[in-house]
Amino acid sequence: MIVNPGSERLRARTVAIEDPGNLERFLTDKASHAFLRRGDGVVGIGEIARFTTDSPEAADVWWQQFVEEMENETELMGVSGTGPIAFGSFSFDGDRSAEPSVLVVPEVVIGRRRGQAWMTRIGHGNVTDQMPEVQPLPTPPGHVELVDGTLDADLWAETVAEAVQRIREGQVHKVVLARDMIARTELPLDPRWLVHQLVNRYRDCWTYLVDRTLGASPEMLVRTEGGLATSRVLAGTIRRPYAADASELATVLTGSAKDMREHEYAVESVARGLEPWCTGMNVPDAPYVLELPNVLHLATDITGVVKSETSSLALAAALHPSAAVCGTPTPVARDLIAELEQLDRGHYAGPVGWIDTAGDGEWAIALRGGQLDAADQHQVQLFAGCGIMRDSVPADEVAETLAKFVPMREALMGE
Repeated sequence: MIVNPGSERLRARTVAIEDPGNLERFLTDKASHAFLRRGDGVVGIGEIARFTTDSPEAADVWWQQFVEEMENETELMGVSGTGPIAFGSFSFDGDRSAEPSVLVVPEVVIGRRRGQAWMTRIGHGNVTDQMPEVQPLPTPPGHVELVDGTLDADLWAETVAEAVQRIREGQVHKVVLARDMIARTELPLDPRWLVHQLVNRYRDCWTYLVDRTLGASPEMLVRTEGGLATSRVLAGTIRRPYAADASELATVLTGSAKDMREHEYAVESVARGLEPWCTGMNVPDAPYVLELPNVLHLATDITGVVKSETSSLALAAALHPSAAVCGTPTPVARDLIAELEQLDRGHYAGPVGWIDTAGDGEWAIALRGGQLDAADQHQVQLFAGCGIMRDSVPADEVAETLAKFVPMREALMGE
């Protein structure tokens, strides 16, 4: 769907700009989108077009057609994300969710990568080079109340126990189960407040805001640039209490047979999904430990040389859902999730990110985040999940979800 299409052809103009400072300062209280890490990334302001769908494949086709019908003038070459881009957020399971997937083309994009900053404007007729204004700091939401979502901790622990039993019966090797909590705020919740908090607290994660989905994900489903694809696979987690020795926790994590097996399933899933799309791949033999403020993860970075004319969104569609957020075998795990969770995940654990006119882009997995309520500005649904194996202990998995709720809880409360 094109917003206010008019009679003239859409035109895009991209210009180099001076370093704009913190990109999140340009987000407005209207339609705004962001994908940021370590100070770099892209923010989108306004909306020139929107496509709703139930699959990344359909969105990829729509975006290619949109690009072909638009005039594109740019002063910059060689940096992914320059020029028009579309932000996307996709549901975990489009067949079982009331939340449609969405691809949004912003009217203005401001980006920075590897020391290069730029602005892109899209419109009808003459397109100006006027920079948007820096916005005032967002207002904190006041008192925040956290309440149980679909299942409380005890009932969710029983669900985990049922999943363990199914695994031991041989129905599935691994299944990822999620739970939700509801945060209610005293004042209307400004998503920009959460973005400001997350980009500063979790700089090594990808802070995302697309439509009503937001958070700070540590896991990159796939990134493509210059013919190369990269995927960061996370599976296997240990909680990080405050003031805990990270090196000791890392030793415990790498020595856990359960976590190492869980990680192997996830790596095999992504490598198998990428292989048909690549002419060559590098899959490290062993994971490293990714340290975050709230948890430590086993991590593996897979790289591949992408076949020509393969878009980042096509790769995201091929890889989702990986064993890291679903389980293995994937079809069986997905059905078991639908049976046991009693939860519409919406966009939680789905691909979230952006794509440019060359097909390059970044698609994280929507983790450590939540979904803003469409009807109530005082409410956001938070999600956290765990990979369940045959030797999982329900109480430990509940504790792990509490650790994974920490980024959004701290962002909401400004702790």
